Amino acid sequence: MIRKEEIIELAEEALEGTDRFVVDVLVKIDNRILVFIDSDTSVTIAHCVELSRFIEQHFDREEEDFELRVSSAGIDQPLRMFRQYKKAIGRQVEVKTTDDQVLTGVLLTVSEEALELEERIIKQYNKLKKEVKGERFTIAVDQIEEIKEIIDFH
Repeated sequence: MIRKEEIIELAEEALEGTDRFVVDVLVKIDNRILVFIDSDTSVTIAHCVELSRFIEQHFDREEEDFELRVSSAGIDQPLRMFRQYKKAIGRQVEVKTTDDQVLTGVLLTVSEEALELEERIIKQYNKLKKEVKGERFTIAVDQIEEIKEIIDFH
């Protein structure tokens, strides 16, 4: 069976010198390998294909059959790394804390120790809606259970 550590090591080698990085690798029991990457700028299909080919050339399908999928860390996926937190500054996020609180707001600042959110409240004035700033929250990184970006199509 192909080991997760091998895949991570190969992916990091391939991505060295770029602004792309490995977010997660899953190796399923049936040798289905899922590699999720992100970037400080953007991840294209060409980036995923390039990484997939690099990883594939290091394994012999005659020796061990596997399925490999390389994709960008989806917008619906939780942010897992500090680097992703920094990329989300200025965006609306939802934070679930270890004490089961759920806080939403615009991510203002991020440090290794804590992050700061600011609520955004929609006020209705007749037919006009206006977004106003609300309360600010500081959340210790070790108190974060999960953080996701909120996609608003309005």
